[in-house]
Amino acid sequence: MAKKEKAKDELPKVKFSRESFKKSFRLFKYLGKSKWLFSLGMVFIAGTAAVGLYFPVAAGKMFGYLGNTGMNTTAFSSMVSGTGIELLILLVIQGLVSFGRVYTFSIVTENILKGLRTDTFNKLVQMPMSFFSKNQVADLSSRVATDINVISEAFTINIAEVIRQTIVGVGGLVLLVYFTSWDVAKWFIVIIPPITVVAILYGRKIRGYSKALQDKISESGIIVSEALTGITSVKAFTNEQLEIGKYDKVTTEIRKFGIKYGVMRGAFFAFIIMCVFGAIFFILYKMLLLINSHELSTENFGKFMMLSLFVAGSLGGLPEQLASIQRALGATDRVFEIIDEKNEEINLAHRNNLNLNRVKGDLEFKHIQFTYPTRPDYVVLKDVSFSAKAGQTIALVGSSGSGKSTLAAMALRFYEPNGGEYLIDGKKSTDYELTELRDQMAIVPQDVLLFGGTIKDNILYGKPNATDAEVVEAAKQANAYDFIMSFPDKFETLVGDRGIQLSGGQRQRVAIARAVLKNPSILILDEATSSLDSESERLVQEALDKLMVGRTSIVIAHRLSTIRNADKIVVLQKGEVVEMGTHQELMTSTAGLYQKLSKLQYELN
Repeated sequence: MAKKEKAKDELPKVKFSRESFKKSFRLFKYLGKSKWLFSLGMVFIAGTAAVGLYFPVAAGKMFGYLGNTGMNTTAFSSMVSGTGIELLILLVIQGLVSFGRVYTFSIVTENILKGLRTDTFNKLVQMPMSFFSKNQVADLSSRVATDINVISEAFTINIAEVIRQTIVGVGGLVLLVYFTSWDVAKWFIVIIPPITVVAILYGRKIRGYSKALQDKISESGIIVSEALTGITSVKAFTNEQLEIGKYDKVTTEIRKFGIKYGVMRGAFFAFIIMCVFGAIFFILYKMLLLINSHELSTENFGKFMMLSLFVAGSLGGLPEQLASIQRALGATDRVFEIIDEKNEEINLAHRNNLNLNRVKGDLEFKHIQFTYPTRPDYVVLKDVSFSAKAGQTIALVGSSGSGKSTLAAMALRFYEPNGGEYLIDGKKSTDYELTELRDQMAIVPQDVLLFGGTIKDNILYGKPNATDAEVVEAAKQANAYDFIMSFPDKFETLVGDRGIQLSGGQRQRVAIARAVLKNPSILILDEATSSLDSESERLVQEALDKLMVGRTSIVIAHRLSTIRNADKIVVLQKGEVVEMGTHQELMTSTAGLYQKLSKLQYELN
């Protein structure tokens, strides 16, 4: 909960301007059929404000009865009871219109948020990979969760409260003048609002200091957590004194912050007692003088006092409500930034509804040049050229940073080259519909991500409408069937968050089954066996060998022993092709990089 509140506090506040309001009005496009409910909600807001203004006027009558205490008991009781019943009716009406306001605005808000969440997520999943290389996933998740939650609160609570409190505050000031006189009302208008504003601003400063204090306390907690979690390292390196020193330093700062915070709070309470209560008693003193001189009736005195409380409360609450709306405007900007981004041209129709033209799988990279959008000064690929016939296996070899994974990503059209051409079956890759093309490709990465759910759900990701028989057959071809059937729940076994319930080899085979079910023309294997033990590697490699049959395969190789039978091996270094050929051809070059890498791995093994 504290984490969520902190996230809200850190949201940017947008200044009130025509531009910011213009952007926020886009939210009303999501109203749809709820427009009449929104209008009804506005009527309820006006109703709560009207009752809120009339209630203190009616309650103020009670003070007028103080001058009638000598009248007949029955008549006096009847008069007081009548006012009491009137107040009770007002409370019932206020309860009903308040419920109506909250209910209608809740429906309106949820309808708006449904559309906003859907559009935001739809846009995110259709964004190109270059977008995700520039934006952190945690930040994007925050926009979908925290930002939209802030917008929800603004619509459900803050906007309605600003309208209501403004009507009560301004209307109350007018009624103060009307029921008393300017001589009385001027003291309230001149003294109370400025003191309230100062108190609010000073209170905000204290909250800011309190946040800084909490951050320091949080910092000390991190030191404790890290020290105890890594206690083995602390003791092994005899750094107990170092950790004690770090903790002592931050607790000293906490002490200083705490004392200063205490002084500021004390000053704030002193200000409230002296100024606010002093002003109230001063106004009360002036009014008693007017009552004594018969310039003000006890009834109007009561109305003034009640109206004063309501007006002060409304004006005092406005800054906080406006600050929340400012945060909501900032959140709206951040959400619409995503919605307004240019996405990939993706056909959202299900893949099986597409009229696919099956590609054979001839691939050709011609003079490819590439730099990542986030690193425009660093050239990743420099004039890279190679080709593969349909059904061939192409292995990409090279040290880290040589451009292997970038080429694999380019094959899937996650990125487009800055120069050169990527051809499929002799046609430019951009001549194909993106969804149609990717639907005929599959990737088995080094670090397999399984989605929350069952093993069956994850295999079906390759073909959502596949039959149970197809799922079983895919699992068998991936060497996954035996381990799946060993689980009590078999294919309905939950894999856990990111597949944590399965071993690395098991996750790989589920990923292979997923690829088998998709039946791609082009297959990309990104170091799919590099992090596995020998037995898992054997089972996975067997499954991969079966999967590659009849498909064009691009294999990023970590262990060179797995690519000896590749039709072509492309050796990369610093973004350039330095060698190309079969395993036998490359091994004949004694000065070649491939032979050096092969010998090095042999010596290490």
